[in-house]
Amino acid sequence: MRWLLLRIWVLIWLMLVWVLLWGTLSAANLLSGLAIALLITVALPLPPVPVQGKVHLLSLLHLIVRVAWYLVMSSFQVAWLAVRPGPPPLNAVLRAQLTVKSDLVLALAVSIYNLIPGSIVLEIDQVRRLIYAHVIDVGSEKSVNKFYHQVAEVERLLIAAFERDTEWHPASEATTDDTEEAPR
Repeated sequence: MRWLLLRIWVLIWLMLVWVLLWGTLSAANLLSGLAIALLITVALPLPPVPVQGKVHLLSLLHLIVRVAWYLVMSSFQVAWLAVRPGPPPLNAVLRAQLTVKSDLVLALAVSIYNLIPGSIVLEIDQVRRLIYAHVIDVGSEKSVNKFYHQVAEVERLLIAAFERDTEWHPASEATTDDTEEAPR
């Protein structure tokens, strides 16, 4: 039942995106959106991503508020760097070690880092949990430390929201194969 509800949600979401791209709500756009959504989900299915742990709503809300704060502040800082007099800021590629366990949370972390103006993740070492990010304005030790602090805080908030150690079970242990008999 959960699988069916998820499929229906994906179809509705893709139809909504299609209608928003066309800009008008009409029967033709809804039907063509449904056709495109079915084509995408049947012909180009994504592999299943194991989900472990629980979502903690209060921690998730704290994460959302903090990321919104970073978005606003970083936007102003990048805008100031663009209009301030003087030479352009020094840029660099910095490496950061992450301790998130789930590939899904790693992808979410990278998405958050890419949304925040002033840096973009260039490479992910999935095995060693390293990210390499291009960062604007690394001309001072304070700026570099600010980047690492931001990465660490977002990671800490993600772990609090999705990967608490007391509730974490790797996917191989959390899921069972249907062909195996359950212990009695």
